[in-house]
Amino acid sequence: MLLDHADTALYHAKDNGRGCFAYFSEDLTIAVRERIALEVRLRKAIKQQELRVFYQPQMDIASGRIVGAEALVRWQDPVEGLIPPCRFIPIAEETNLIVEIGEWVLRETCRQGRQWLDMGLPPLTLTVNVSPHQFRRSDINALVATVLRDTGFPAGQLELEITESGLMENQDKTTNILNSLHAQGVHLAIDDFGTGYSSLTYLKHFPLDVLKIDKSFIDDIPHNKDDMEIAATIVAMGHILGFKVLAEGVETLEQLAFLQEQSCDLYQGYLKSHPLPADDFVALLQADDSSPKKPVENDK
Repeated sequence: MLLDHADTALYHAKDNGRGCFAYFSEDLTIAVRERIALEVRLRKAIKQQELRVFYQPQMDIASGRIVGAEALVRWQDPVEGLIPPCRFIPIAEETNLIVEIGEWVLRETCRQGRQWLDMGLPPLTLTVNVSPHQFRRSDINALVATVLRDTGFPAGQLELEITESGLMENQDKTTNILNSLHAQGVHLAIDDFGTGYSSLTYLKHFPLDVLKIDKSFIDDIPHNKDDMEIAATIVAMGHILGFKVLAEGVETLEQLAFLQEQSCDLYQGYLKSHPLPADDFVALLQADDSSPKKPVENDK
């Protein structure tokens, strides 16, 4: 029992970032049991097809129209209801289930995208997140080629999104993978830009198409001057490097007006819509396509 308790404390210390210590308590035992129970439920959820893909629209700032969507995984538990990804994605990454989940999200998104094209909806860029674990533990190039072939979804309308920290792991291998994906016609985006390395030396070597400004730099616009300067710098830097720039987490008209003033290309966030199930996203898209669009007027 003593060794079991020590192991529980060890796990907690590692979970807090290593290089630290932790004391055992009954709360730790409860937390570990809950984690194990959630892992068991997640494995069952994958087999019983309880996962869902929601879509958050991505807007062209100049035209005000929906031009794409980010695919976001959700877990529709029959008892608990909708479980947010922050609860199960960390466990999926620890247990390597993220590879299986990531493959399913990619395939489901491309299948759905092909269906929308067949329905006559306008072509959209669909963005799928790729975990660093998928880069390390699977042949992402072969997977993408297979999924595109099986679903018939155009490669030019698929965008894969990689975190900034994920790009910096084994840079030579990452560059080769990204070059191969680009050769297939797939677009590439870097997520959470500005929160990690942000090195121009590395960025210019990667075949990227889109920089996504992290939500943390958008939240306090227009009240935080530093965040405004950072966001403006990222937009200008992205354009110099030949990338489009997308702002995440846009929630107010003031934020959108600032981004428009900086000539930012795209945005997504609650100002337009929360992530939606496929049918609700189609309804939003159809309503958006039928209404006239007018750029946001700057107060100045």
